Amino acid sequence: MDMGYRFLAGSRFHNKKGKFRLTGELKRRLRPILSDLTSRDIASMPFHFLITEAGFYQDLASAQRAGAVQALEAEGVSYDIISVPGALEIPAALKTAHLSETHFDGYVALGCVIRGQTSHYDTVCSESARGLMDLSIQHDLAIGNGILTVENAEQAWERADRDKLNKGGGAALAALAMARLKADFTSQLLSAGTS
Repeated sequence: MDMGYRFLAGSRFHNKKGKFRLTGELKRRLRPILSDLTSRDIASMPFHFLITEAGFYQDLASAQRAGAVQALEAEGVSYDIISVPGALEIPAALKTAHLSETHFDGYVALGCVIRGQTSHYDTVCSESARGLMDLSIQHDLAIGNGILTVENAEQAWERADRDKLNKGGGAALAALAMARLKADFTSQLLSAGTS
């Protein structure tokens, strides 16, 4: 099932006729680009993702990565993997990747923050989540947030193990759903722009 299309069909952007309409200056500027592409071209393009993992807890990172890789490969998605020191560095790494020469259709953020004896836990949890949300909204990125925020190692392993809750795989599928949603919108724009 294409979760992205289900959201699109039920959203306020899907008009009664099921089509978007481009008008005026935007249509004029996009026409040369759109004339060479069709909605079928967009739908058949393979996705390429970036998995960014925080290596602070290396064994947990490996377990999360295994779940994410399994999920993406099952969907036929290609990917690159990079590692950063901790969860706080993930948003900066994603923005750097987004601004690079390599095109990524989606991003999977993997990491783990285990509560300690100081307020650092709260800072890392809040700021890493805020950074990912800011990127998602301000730069229109398809991001799956797989940064675990837990009380102890037992909870972390319950969530990281792909034979249990498999949050790495879940984050990859969330990113894929958002990438498909973006592709659906692009496809709708292409259909409207060429008619």
